Amino acid sequence: MIRQRSSRQFEQIKRDFDQKVVEVKRVTRVVAGGKRMRFRALVVIGDRKGKVGIGLRKGADVSEAVNKAVTAAKKSMISVNIIKDTIPHEIKLKYKSSVVFLKPAQPGTGIIAGGAIRQVLDLVGVKNVLSKMIGSSNKINNVMATYLALSKMRASESASVRSPEKAA
Repeated sequence: MIRQRSSRQFEQIKRDFDQKVVEVKRVTRVVAGGKRMRFRALVVIGDRKGKVGIGLRKGADVSEAVNKAVTAAKKSMISVNIIKDTIPHEIKLKYKSSVVFLKPAQPGTGIIAGGAIRQVLDLVGVKNVLSKMIGSSNKINNVMATYLALSKMRASESASVRSPEKAA
């Protein structure tokens, strides 16, 4: 027998993720009668336990754009391996004109990151990390580069490096 979820249980699932609106911009489209204005929202959601998602959507008003972006972010959720409150290994990733460099840090370091990268790392649950934005300061590209870098993380550095015992 399949059990139906009550609306209260659905509300609980919905609130498991924290969300941050990284950017809201007014965008225009030129038509015959003038300009049509819409809003574009970039939202990052995460549970601070290793799951994060990003969404970028447009809407007629700010709240509609944010709601659409949150829905898109829930569909793009990824899991990130967090080892001892930091990332497993360093990674450098280029997305369009933005380059993001992430490096594991010792306990007590905190999130050393600027701009939009900090919000992504905070919502994924990483507590100690060093980062650097190289190239563009475009928030969308930097968030996307961070998201892709986190999605390409391996379980641990030791898994990818062959030990001398196994080689012989």
